Formats: sequence, C-alpha cells, structure tokens
Amino acid sequence: MVGLKIAYVPGVTPGKWLTRWNERYPQNPLTALRYDGEEILGRLGSQESDAVFVRFKTGESPKTPKIHVIPLYDEEHVVCGAKDSDLELVDEPVALADLADQSFLDLADYPEEIGGTAMAMEVCGSGAGLLVLPLSVARLHHRKDVIHKELSDVPTTSIGIAWLAPLGDDPDDPVISEFVGVVRGRGENSSRQASVAQKQQDEAEVARKRRQSAQSQQAKDVKKAKSKQKSAARSSAKRGGKPAGRSGKR
Repeated sequence: MVGLKIAYVPGVTPGKWLTRWNERYPQNPLTALRYDGEEILGRLGSQESDAVFVRFKTGESPKTPKIHVIPLYDEEHVVCGAKDSDLELVDEPVALADLADQSFLDLADYPEEIGGTAMAMEVCGSGAGLLVLPLSVARLHHRKDVIHKELSDVPTTSIGIAWLAPLGDDPDDPVISEFVGVVRGRGENSSRQASVAQKQQDEAEVARKRRQSAQSQQAKDVKKAKSKQKSAARSSAKRGGKPAGRSGKR
C-alpha cells in the first residue's frame, strides 16, 4: 500500500509522528490533513483516510467491531472569554459552577459552513459569551482578544487513533499497523514490518559472520605465534648442543 492517508481533528499536532514515518519509510509516502467536520470516522468507511486521530469523551471509546480505536492521551478543558471580561479576575483553575451566572456560546451554533470554532472564538472575543474548549483547540484558535482559564470540574476528552478492522479472517494492513506502532512510540529497531524484520535478520547474519571471521583470524594468529615459539625453541636447542670450537693442536 503506497500513499498512506491520515486525517486528524483540530488540536492534534501529528508533526512528530509524520516526521518519524517519513524518515523510516520514504517508500510509503504519508499525507495528512486536518479535518474540521463533525464525523471524522466517516472518512474511514469512505476510504478517504486510512487512519484518523479522533476526539471522544474519556471512557467512551468509539471502538466498534468494524473500527479499531487505541486511546493515546487525555485533554484538559478551558473556558475562554474576552480579554477585558470578568474572567480575567478569576483565579485558576476555575469551577464551571462558579460561572453559572455567565452567558455561554454553543459550538453547535457555529458549523463549519459559517466558520466553525474560529468564528465562535471571534464572537467570544467580542464579549458575547464564554466558550468551553479542549486546551489544544483553544491554543489552535488563539486570539489576542481572548483569554482562557483552566476548568477544574469538566470531564476530560481523549484523543485516539482509529482505523478499519480487517474483514473476516483477513490480517491487519501491515503498513497501517506500522504507523500505529510509530504513533505509540515503537522504536525503529522494534518495528514489526516485514522489511524491517528482514533487515534486522540480515544485519544479525553479517554480524555473526564478522564474529566468526574475527575468531578464525584470532585462532590463526595464536597458531602462528605457537609455531614461531616452537621454531625458536628448536633453533635454540641446536645452538646449545654444538661443541665449543677448540683446536686439537698444541
């Protein structure tokens, strides 16, 4: 499979994983796009993406018999408000219950067709209301006229990687499995991909032959040294047994 296609929800920063992949497997180029739509998992069924980074409520994985999902990390939430609002006076972290008298914006009122989260943040900056977002999304849409405060009583969301489960007895796609391994931190030398495993076997065989050659050369050197010692001993013995050079004449 050539040309792995990845999609990710706003707030995810997949740069390090993409870099690792492209360094290790340039023969399998990877393309990635940020998807601001509501249902990113639908891209798997339509084959628009081979794997996606999805956001869901912590503990409520969207995993199904047809979709594999592995949670990666949890996200904290913040409340955003206009820079000159009362939110500036609130200590961090703040409980959402302490803001009950404030007006809140609903992201559902800001679909992508009218600007999505970016538009909601613009309205928030005008002072029209507060907005609750995952911290990563608030940072992504940061504005100079908007501040945010950590929330202490809002459940976290989770980011996970999802891909289609194989049909029937079919095995998992090895390239997708390898990418999932890269995302989960699997080192280059522990790769499961067949080509990498073969490379490791070849390297091990070369190392084994190198050791054997070194051991063989060492044995030859030892044998040669012993042979020299024996030759020197025989030569010394011959010199020691020769009679002293005396003349019989007086």
